[in-house]
Amino acid sequence: MEAHLYIQNGKTVYEPVVQGSITWEIQRTGQPGKCTFTLIPDSILTIEEGNALRLDVNGTTVFFGFIFERNWSSSGEVKITAYDQLRYLKNKDSYNYRDLTTGDLIKMIAGDYNLKVGELVDTGQKLSRNEKDKTLLDIIMNNLNLAMIYKGKLFVFYDDAGKLTLNDMENMKLDVVIDDRTAQDYDYKVSIDSDTYNQIKLYHDNNSTKKREVYTTKNSENINKWGILQKYESIEEGVDGQAQAEKYLTKYNLPSRTLTIKDAFGDIRVRAGCLIPVVMDIKDMILKKYLVVESVTHKIDTGIHTMDLTLKGANING
Repeated sequence: MEAHLYIQNGKTVYEPVVQGSITWEIQRTGQPGKCTFTLIPDSILTIEEGNALRLDVNGTTVFFGFIFERNWSSSGEVKITAYDQLRYLKNKDSYNYRDLTTGDLIKMIAGDYNLKVGELVDTGQKLSRNEKDKTLLDIIMNNLNLAMIYKGKLFVFYDDAGKLTLNDMENMKLDVVIDDRTAQDYDYKVSIDSDTYNQIKLYHDNNSTKKREVYTTKNSENINKWGILQKYESIEEGVDGQAQAEKYLTKYNLPSRTLTIKDAFGDIRVRAGCLIPVVMDIKDMILKKYLVVESVTHKIDTGIHTMDLTLKGANING
């Protein structure tokens, strides 16, 4: 494996000497891609915050972002932290939009904030929402999450080496098999402690009637087993509240299952949102299915590449 880092400051491009490993972290939702490494500064190297940074592995650019932080140690080493374009989607703003797909929304926001856009698949679901004082990423993900619920499909929003990208998860299947040999250190968790709900209550404050319209649905069997776990939120005007409540119940009325793997053999194609086959005998069950990569941390050192993975079931429960 050959990995090369390049930093551009003005018109000058540097390839600094890296001390130790390069770490590239990606999460499926909520966070920008992150690249961190430590370098030993010299009299030639001149870099600063905002400089463009590129990571190439075996001749392919896998990360493109910008330096946001430098951290000096007493020994003189400098730790560099760079983020991809999703970092700029942490800016807050308000958008009142009508009849936009997620791709349309991404294009509009990218145009307003001078961000580069790549391939954006059509979710096939146009939505109208009034988003006030929220991060740009939350505004996009709110649209995307609703589109996935309505369409019953999974899509992934990410920065692909410097371009905002929206992809169908079915196009992101890999042949990187995780089994008992490649996943020697793992942790498997089943939980109802977060993102599990057996009762849904949605509401809309009707400005015309001055009344609150409430839509509810529940699963009595799981309420008897777990107690009431309620999801409560407002919905936009014009939304079919009962239909959305039913879709939410289908999505959330089950335990979350998470498989965490440490130091698996690295494959640079693996990114958050990919589907990878897992074949493992885990205590009281045999796991043999595609799982979604919720997060991945690539650790690239001289001739050595490992990755830590967090995997979840390949369904709408993500």
